[in-house]
Amino acid sequence: MQQKSKKFTAIALILVFTLPVILAKLALDNEWFNKGSTNRGQLLNPIIEAGELFVVEGEEPHWRLAYSIPEVCDVACENAIFSISQVRTAVGREMDRVDAVFIVTENSDIKAVENLETNKFGKVLKTETKNVNNLFNQVGKNGIFIVDTLGNVVLKFDSTLEREQAIMDSRDILADLRKLLKLSRIG
Repeated sequence: MQQKSKKFTAIALILVFTLPVILAKLALDNEWFNKGSTNRGQLLNPIIEAGELFVVEGEEPHWRLAYSIPEVCDVACENAIFSISQVRTAVGREMDRVDAVFIVTENSDIKAVENLETNKFGKVLKTETKNVNNLFNQVGKNGIFIVDTLGNVVLKFDSTLEREQAIMDSRDILADLRKLLKLSRIG
């Protein structure tokens, strides 16, 4: 009787330690669950290395919300500018770690650029159209981008024509940005 009890205990002990490993392996192989993607924006893979555009020598590293001002600043453009300014403000005490950056080319809408400079929504980076096209050729330049402290463009959020949707998108941008700020010690 004692022999059976020892065998049972040994088998139970082996099962307790091996069964979870076997079940986990089966779950991974058969994709029985969602694979932990919690970002709300489009994660760029591969990331866009744009350090020369966003990183200024001697300046402290910051996270950046970037937007390229198009030739005609339509409702989607106005919503993007509004969203960036609201998200930066909503970051709260982490605001000093985040810059709003607007990329302006020789073809950008002059009224939009004047509005940015007058209202001081953020930094204005001037560059040539070919640089912007080369930079965003894989993902398109129409959208709001999160740029890390090294100047790498890591996330993209599409701009929208509807104001209510732009506000909802701002919440997604804010959620992703807060997560990045929490995980980052730089910037």
